[in-house]
Amino acid sequence: MSTLLNLLLLVQVLSALGMIGLILVQHGKGADMGAAFGSGNSGSLFGATGGANFLSRSTAALAAVFFVCTLVLAYFGNLRPTDSGSLLERTPLPVTAPPSAGDNIPGSSSAPASSVAPAAVDKSVPVAPAPASTPASQIPSK
Repeated sequence: MSTLLNLLLLVQVLSALGMIGLILVQHGKGADMGAAFGSGNSGSLFGATGGANFLSRSTAALAAVFFVCTLVLAYFGNLRPTDSGSLLERTPLPVTAPPSAGDNIPGSSSAPASSVAPAAVDKSVPVAPAPASTPASQIPSK
């Protein structure tokens, strides 16, 4: 499948480049009018009017190839498997019990308790007093 998509993409790019080249080579509508009255160079590789028919038909054919490749690439790009659903639907979520009141106790853990006692609080270090707070509606002064 990947090889087919790469081949289609290559054909699409080559047809786009071919269209760009053919469109740039073609003359505009006003160029034929000037050649009819004798000004300008009306000679070309395919004759006075033969080149316009050949170039325009070649451009139309390359445009058709380009559009067909675009439609096929868009179709394959939007293909999704219908039996599996989305990735979130395929992966089951783990079922957990709701938290109990004992789960929110600080210092408790599900790890087994160790035989080492927690370090004692050093009483020799003084605790800094809490700063006096001002109400939220007042601006503190210096």
